[in-house]
Amino acid sequence: MGYFLTAWHVVAAFAMWGEQYGDLIMLKLLGQPMLIVNSLAHATELLEKRSALYSDRPHFTMAGEIVGWDQILVLLRYGSQFREYRRLMARALGSRKTVETFAPVIEAQSAQLLVRLLRDARDIPGHLREMTGSVVLMIAYGYKAQEHDDPLIKMVQGATDQAAEVVQPGAFLVDVFPFLRYVPSWMPGAGWKRKGEAYRANMDRTSDVPHQYAKEQMAAGNAPPSFTSTMLAMSPSPEDEYRIKMSAASIYTGGADTTVSAETSLILAMSVYPAVQKRAQAELDAVVGPDRLPTYADLAQLPYFNALYLEVLRWNPVVPLGVPHAVSSDDVYNGYYIPKGSIVMINQWKMLHDPETYADPFTFNPDRFLPKDGSEPEYDPRKIAFGFGRRICPGMYLAEPSVLMVAAMLLAVYDIADPRTAAGVPITPETVECTGGTISHPAPFRCSFTPRSEKARALILALQDTKA
Repeated sequence: MGYFLTAWHVVAAFAMWGEQYGDLIMLKLLGQPMLIVNSLAHATELLEKRSALYSDRPHFTMAGEIVGWDQILVLLRYGSQFREYRRLMARALGSRKTVETFAPVIEAQSAQLLVRLLRDARDIPGHLREMTGSVVLMIAYGYKAQEHDDPLIKMVQGATDQAAEVVQPGAFLVDVFPFLRYVPSWMPGAGWKRKGEAYRANMDRTSDVPHQYAKEQMAAGNAPPSFTSTMLAMSPSPEDEYRIKMSAASIYTGGADTTVSAETSLILAMSVYPAVQKRAQAELDAVVGPDRLPTYADLAQLPYFNALYLEVLRWNPVVPLGVPHAVSSDDVYNGYYIPKGSIVMINQWKMLHDPETYADPFTFNPDRFLPKDGSEPEYDPRKIAFGFGRRICPGMYLAEPSVLMVAAMLLAVYDIADPRTAAGVPITPETVECTGGTISHPAPFRCSFTPRSEKARALILALQDTKA
């Protein structure tokens, strides 16, 4: 079941089934009821209008009971604890205005990305992970990461990679037969249990170590502003401090890899669609000019860039099948009996490529999100890509300026070209490939980053000694 769900082709398979059997498909996998939702209308009806029934998460034996990721917001079961986590995170990330306080961090780290790429452009995802990890750790804990190979970034990234491995429903036999969780880890064939225990220890370190760092900085009187320091300054009870710790961990684990995915897709799109890149650069040149780097404040003056961001979200959705929902009570909808505990899979990729919603959906075209000749822009993909109802991504207001700032910085000084696979084969719009898994990334690729001019090179070199 798990491997069936993680393969990228299952997204297209769900869409194909939708064409044959309708936009709602009810099936059973190893006895587990599953509802596949292929249309925006049904997703809106179920996850928003009936959100009281459709806001739970499935029970994850491996990822949850054994490893402990069910204490992170994205997998937390729906209830009072979930609502408290959301309330805490809304204080730091709940609006564009609150996120503006982090603008200096986003600007500084985006600028340092330019330097990293000038030195070595071979590891694009690695550079993006360092940059995004630095931003999120500063926001969550006030932690200033090292420029290269930061141990805390490595630790939390490792834990995030492990989460991606264990979160797939049914990826481990214990998810299909939960009684296996009682098998002793020393028994032959229980390697999965030993792995789970090791992952649990790493998950605990990931939440404990940066939290303790923030507390020590506060005790020393030199803690920079952060989510953790702000919340701890209110002298919380031990129970509330635990919620603060896990909410802060949710900021990183829920936001770092997803942001890297969107940023990587944007870079790939610019290399594959040079005409779009040139138009974005022309807008940037007109607003910012060649003598300085763009700033956070410039983003509001760049309508084509904002449309470009929306098209990236639509073109290669970060979470193509969403994060599974679960039904908390029996329901009847559209002729279907949907029993309590059913897993609900939301085919966001299909919705974002639906010709009834988006004209010519397989063409990369940011213009679709700009008003033209009195017509309204096409449907805002954020209303799909960031989820639905009570489970909508709490970090959406942080993701947007983070990706836009990277795009503006890169295109201000670099021409991005010559996309190739890891094997050196040129990539065209028809041959773009993505990975499977809960979070989708472009398949490994490389491209060139050439300074647009000597003045652009000078702007990059001037950052060499800047400490973000």
